[in-house]
Amino acid sequence: MKHNEFSIGQDFQCGERLWRCTDIGTRVIVAIPADYAEITTASGEPPNLQLSSQTQHLNENDFNGPPYALAEIVFDEDDIIACGRI
Repeated sequence: MKHNEFSIGQDFQCGERLWRCTDIGTRVIVAIPADYAEITTASGEPPNLQLSSQTQHLNENDFNGPPYALAEIVFDEDDIIACGRI
């Protein structure tokens, strides 16, 4: 895709993930995951710190924002060319 093909609220694909555009900058696109979230939990104290990850399906409340419940990811000029329409 090209930078001018994105619009806020539009879903697009990059890699094997679906994303929802949340902001459009001069040279970047900002988006949140639109398919699932990866939740990482830490337990214990260093040096015995343990991390565990799980995936969670999203519901419409996760897309309410800003601010969003999900971390926004910045797609720069190199990332944008690898994105595609759904």
